Formats: sequence, C-alpha cells, structure tokens
Amino acid sequence: MEKIAIIGTGLIGRAWAMVFARAGHTVKMWDNEPDAATQALTLIEQALREQKRFGLIAEEPQTVRARITAAATLKEALFEADYVQENTAERIDIKKQVYAQMDAAAKPECILASSTSTIPASVFSEGLAGRHRCIVAHPVNPPHVVPVVELSPAPWTAPDVVARSRALHEKVGQVPILVKKEIEGFILNRLQAALLMEAWRLVKEDYCSVEDLDKTIKDGLGLRWSFMGPFETIDLNAPGGITDYAGRYGGAMYDSMNSVRYEPWDAALIGKIEAERRKVMPQEQHAEREAWRDRRLMALIAHKRGMADRE
Repeated sequence: MEKIAIIGTGLIGRAWAMVFARAGHTVKMWDNEPDAATQALTLIEQALREQKRFGLIAEEPQTVRARITAAATLKEALFEADYVQENTAERIDIKKQVYAQMDAAAKPECILASSTSTIPASVFSEGLAGRHRCIVAHPVNPPHVVPVVELSPAPWTAPDVVARSRALHEKVGQVPILVKKEIEGFILNRLQAALLMEAWRLVKEDYCSVEDLDKTIKDGLGLRWSFMGPFETIDLNAPGGITDYAGRYGGAMYDSMNSVRYEPWDAALIGKIEAERRKVMPQEQHAEREAWRDRRLMALIAHKRGMADRE
C-alpha cells in the first residue's frame, strides 16, 4: 500500500494527493483535462506551504511535493498502484466509465476507492470483474485539513479491502469510519442534512435570523462538537450518563420535533437566506472567506493535535 494514484485533480483530488504524499507515499495524478494535473502541482505546492506555516507538516513543502508527479494517461497513473482515489464528476455514467477503465488497468490487488458524496459503490461497481475491490472513501472538504473519511463498501466488497483501506487511512493521519451498509448520503451528509433542514425551517418561520442561527452553532454546539460527538456530549451532560439524559430530556425532544414537517426550500426562502448572508459577507469576498475557513480549520487541527499530545 505504498504507491497511490489520484484520478481527477480538482480541489478534492489535490487534497488527497497531499494527504498521501505528506505521509511518505509516492503519488501519481491524472486528469482527463489536458494540463490539469500539471497545473495542480503548482496549487499543491502553495497549499503545502500553508500547512507548513500552521505546523501540519514537519517536512519542507518541496520535499512533500517531490513525491507527487503528473501522469500523461490513466494507465500510467495506475501502473503498479496499490490504492486509487477517484475524484471525477458526480455522474453515474462517468463513474461507471472510469471504473471500468480502472478495473482493466490496475493490478488485481489494487483497491479502487471513490470520493463520491452521493453515489453508492454498488451503483458503479456492479458488473465489474474486480467489483470486490471497489469502495467509497468519502472525505470532508477539504480532506487535507478535515480528517474524517467515510468508508462505505458495496455488498460485495471484500472484507480485506475494507480492512486495508481503514489501515491505510489511519496510517496517513485520516480518521476513517465504517458505513456498515449502504445508505443515501452516507453518515456525515445525513447528519448535516438533519441540522440544515431544521436551520432553514427556523429562519423561514422567523424564529431567528441567519446570522444568529450561525452564531448558535459556531459559538455553542460547534464548540463542543469540535472535540466530542453528540452521544459523548449528552453522556457528559447528565450525571447518570445516556440513560439519565434520555430520561430527563428524551420525551421533550421527541415532542418538540414530532410535529415538524420539512418542505423543500422554495425560491422565496432561498432568496431570503441569500440576502441575509450577503449582508454579512458580500459575494466578492467569497474566495477570500474560503481561504480564511481553511486557515481557521488548520489552526484548529493544530490545536487539537497539540492538546492530544499533552493529555
């Protein structure tokens, strides 16, 4: 599991290349757009300098960058690869086409993983001779900063492929979790969807503003959730743990949500939330704010690592 291939060199593909290269792996990247992989190398070097500044890599950026090369063809990228991370468009037809090509080109023991956030592995791997080695490894954007990875096998994915994928991601510093059976949206996106549906409803029905809703998460729930999950949070919020918490608050929580019916976000609601967001942050500042987000995330990860070393 030493040689890595990255198929698709957009934002997610570039991030994956850095994840594996900074852990010492050699990485070959390929993209069907001419010169995209070569151009990605420049962006990767810039991002590695940022990571060095925040203490997220110990080596010099150019040392990590030297492990990453651009391949002229998909076949060249997959030559002798032990693990492939595919990052192509979220379209079933494209996934099927790319996976057929990868299955034909990769050596038999090579794992074929996808970064898809919406398509189950069974959809694009069914019918392949090597379908047993196909798996979803869904990251969170940006994966070179946010470490969780959702491993979602198809019903026919070999247990050894799941185990080797988990071991690899743990080795490179990611935090893999197992989606035990296929479900639309995997785990993280479903949790995010549940929170977002309620957030949009609260704004729609004028219980609070968009800005105050965001403050509730970033200055409230988000602080706890940055180092504890929801089950650990409630376990520690009642003296008797989970059973005590459920006894105290379970009924009230059920009652508060039982009558809620969520509806699609219509144009009026989308316009309302868009307008409130633009008052807080004009659209022309969007790219600048994205970069700010990544810096804050890097600082948070550096802090968490430092605190873990002290405990």
